[in-house]
Amino acid sequence: MTLLQVSQVGIERGDRQLLREVSLSVCAGEIWQLVGVNGVGKTSLLRALAGLARLGVAGDIQRHASVLYLGHASALKLSLSALDNLRCHPACDVMASRERITSALEKVSLAGYEDRPVGALSAGQQRRVALARLLLSEASLWLLDEPFTALDAAGCDWLEARIREHVQAGGATVFTSHQPSRFGALQHDLNLAQHVA
Repeated sequence: MTLLQVSQVGIERGDRQLLREVSLSVCAGEIWQLVGVNGVGKTSLLRALAGLARLGVAGDIQRHASVLYLGHASALKLSLSALDNLRCHPACDVMASRERITSALEKVSLAGYEDRPVGALSAGQQRRVALARLLLSEASLWLLDEPFTALDAAGCDWLEARIREHVQAGGATVFTSHQPSRFGALQHDLNLAQHVA
């Protein structure tokens, strides 16, 4: 089953053409990595795939599944607690209960941090709060921008396992990362250097 179909997409930023003629078909059970040097347009393309950028986007993008987008920035309000950030964030499909959020935070090794302001947490802990959204969403298509950033080895292992579980259950993931591949033959790469305008 195709969850995302991309045909002949071009990306402009300002008056600069970043990418051209990008085509991609993402099916259930697949992991795709957008590969390229800094500034090539990985984040711009990922935002376009999520429907968050329409200006400067040409071509056809069809989403056939619900989408969860997590950006490079964690999109957390530092003055709010981890609980309130996860309760209020629009990336979650539904307003999650305190019990579900507490369980999600426990699974990302943040048990006991529910009511602590996110601004008092380390960068790695803040990233874990953001990644707890993966456990609260029912979206089939995950679009993740640098999801491994700021995580320690245990956090990277947890995220890898969660992505594997997601695709094994019929979901799909498209992500960017500057780290070596963690998914072996399961991963497909889209090299954006081949689409630089």
